[in-house]
Amino acid sequence: MTATKEAVLDRQALQRSRVIGILFIVIGAAIYLLFATTSEPGQTAAFGLNPGRQTAALPIPELVLPVLPSLYAMSLVAVCLGVWQLAKGFGRAEGAMLGLVALFLTVSFLAWAARGKGLNLVGILETTLQRATPIALAALSGMLCERSGIVNIAIEGMMLTAALVSALVGSISGSLWVGLIAALIASGLLGALLAVLSIRFKVNQVIAGTAINILATGGTSFISAKFLNTFQELNSPGKFPNLPVPVLSKIPLLGPIFFETNIIVYMMLGLLVLIHILLYYTPWGLRTRAIGEHPRAADTLGVNVFAMRYLNVILGGMVAGLGGAFLVLGSVPRFDELMTAGKGFIGLAALIFGNYNPFGAFGASLIFGFTDTFQAKLQILQVPIPSQFMRMAPYLITMIVLAGVVGRSEPPAAEGQVYEKQ
Repeated sequence: MTATKEAVLDRQALQRSRVIGILFIVIGAAIYLLFATTSEPGQTAAFGLNPGRQTAALPIPELVLPVLPSLYAMSLVAVCLGVWQLAKGFGRAEGAMLGLVALFLTVSFLAWAARGKGLNLVGILETTLQRATPIALAALSGMLCERSGIVNIAIEGMMLTAALVSALVGSISGSLWVGLIAALIASGLLGALLAVLSIRFKVNQVIAGTAINILATGGTSFISAKFLNTFQELNSPGKFPNLPVPVLSKIPLLGPIFFETNIIVYMMLGLLVLIHILLYYTPWGLRTRAIGEHPRAADTLGVNVFAMRYLNVILGGMVAGLGGAFLVLGSVPRFDELMTAGKGFIGLAALIFGNYNPFGAFGASLIFGFTDTFQAKLQILQVPIPSQFMRMAPYLITMIVLAGVVGRSEPPAAEGQVYEKQ
């Protein structure tokens, strides 16, 4: 039985290896046919490496790429990598090569879109990080819940509730920090509600999360229409200013992006590292992963499955609340109805795309943030591509990952299953 299973896994690995090799060749051909053949000799693309605002970062000259030679080179290298992958394979470096070819495709598209023009690359990356922050926090929220075996569809409702509470309490108290703390408490309570419904009453977790989303949507829309739209002073909390990190903010290129932003972005980056360490290098993380994979085995070893799930779902709710508060206190200093615009669900897609790994989910969030940012730039650059196609790309990639074509995203084995102690 074991030998048969290993043979099936080997066939699947070989098939994925071949598919990835073909994908490399297709990407190389696409770079040539879509971009190189539509560019003219002598065209250059200028990428600004300094933010278009006052900053402490040391200025550096812009990067100028000759369009056609760059496209030819990246197309040729991608095809050669594809041929090598089909012939011998890259082994453990397969993922790195996939990332490199994806980078070639992105750079090729940027060079083609900016040919004969200029593009502020730092400005795009700054906006990408800002737009990726709530998505990454939603993904981290889902990770805490789903790693412990609870499906959290209610992230959208938690974020929406936290956004409203942060605006309302922040405006009334006159303190951004009080508004932020109140938002975390509100979303934590919704997390506790999801935990009680899923664990104590054994309600279907997807239905319970959907009910919380409906409750949050209706409640926040009613309060917004009844009070915030009538009394504008209840919807003016202000927002956290950018806080440059001494020394680090002066680093060219990276400084303005990562070290000259607001406190909630710093919190997101800190949580990213903290959750990774806790999940993989602490007893709490071991127990969390154990109850998500095999709760009965964990229970027999003395792990309190119910307590761990309650704790993780409540913490996940608070992390989602931080993402909702960012939309108001870190971005637009007011609450608008349905302002989350599906970011909770996008965070779940980033979680799946990132294979339930903190840094993988963050990378996926950056892809979503980049496409959301760049689709607005397409109109400015007058690129003959509908901007909606840029927004479709991450979801298409997620479906490819779910199908196991270029990799497989494996959820925890006990995810969504009701556990009953015997």
